[in-house]
Amino acid sequence: MLALHFGAGNIGKGLIGYLLNKTGYEVCFVDINQKTVDKFNNYNSYQVEILDDNHTIETISPVSALNSVTQEEEVINAIVNADLITTSVGINNIPKIANILSQGLLKRAKENKKKIDIIANENAINASSSLKREIKRYVSNKEMENICTFVGFPNSAIDRLALSKHSEGGESVLVEPFYEWIINKSEIVNADSPIIKNAIYVEDLQPYIERKLYLVNMGHAATAYIGFLAGESTIQSALRNAKIEHLVRETLNEASQYILRKFNMDPKDMSDFIERIIKRFKNKNISDSILRVGRSPIRKLGYNERLIKPTRELFDLGLSIEYLSVAVAAAFLFDNPDDEESVILQNYICENGIEQAILHFTELENKTIREKIKEIYYQLKIQKW
Repeated sequence: MLALHFGAGNIGKGLIGYLLNKTGYEVCFVDINQKTVDKFNNYNSYQVEILDDNHTIETISPVSALNSVTQEEEVINAIVNADLITTSVGINNIPKIANILSQGLLKRAKENKKKIDIIANENAINASSSLKREIKRYVSNKEMENICTFVGFPNSAIDRLALSKHSEGGESVLVEPFYEWIINKSEIVNADSPIIKNAIYVEDLQPYIERKLYLVNMGHAATAYIGFLAGESTIQSALRNAKIEHLVRETLNEASQYILRKFNMDPKDMSDFIERIIKRFKNKNISDSILRVGRSPIRKLGYNERLIKPTRELFDLGLSIEYLSVAVAAAFLFDNPDDEESVILQNYICENGIEQAILHFTELENKTIREKIKEIYYQLKIQKW
């Protein structure tokens, strides 16, 4: 069985390729980095180090790779012959792979109409649906109708911290022990494909997607932005500070009220989930950079993003946003000259003021919330940690 995976980054290797290999697939990675492609093809394997107390190392094999720029025809043929296609290229790069996928699917429609699913595993809501829309831009309506008779686009939610490790022996992937790959069962068209080992199949993905984005991702970002203000260098060192841990925990508790009410989840399960999040963030075997986690603050301050959506939804419900407002205000103070979005954000604040910046980047219409964030912003600027 052949699984074609677009994106040879840490998540691609440390979660998607990792589980596909355990399911019995031969994994062929598609990437634009020739050095990465050559490394896969020279060794036909790669290593994953699990950040448990034993630092367990696993070898993933057999694997191969193709360059989507210089080996376009080979990639198209792989799309025709694959049994499963997956991606982890980053949501902003989804449009960049849509063209070659459309070409491959059109060729598959002529040569091999065997049903296949394409699962986009990006840190965004309904990424597979987004990929489907992008593919539609490159084909006619009739061609897209034909494609949809044998291609499914199941949405998914993924969760695993995956980092790179550089050594004399080359580059390997560092991953936390915890992982989740949740797939929308109702959107699968190839009923004959094997169940992916340790993946979770559900009929309704939305609760899991929102729980991941508005709790795990939100909590991670909140820890980074508050930790940055306290002068911490890693997520782990930040959470050794009892004051920061308290702020993060209460931010998670606030955001969980949005999930609990929207999806009628069990409060005890939610409480356990929050404890698991904090335990993951505090893993002593991980050194996760504040600057890495806090990168791209403009995106994370978006209207439907991790920090803002639970804040505005809870306010509309008449519930507390005290701690979420702290996390949002801290994001506006994230000043990393090596991060393009941080530079844009700080320049905008300098030129237009924090009040206009809050409105511009969050698009929050409610003045009461904006005033609250502004007030906390000024408090955080002078706070001693």
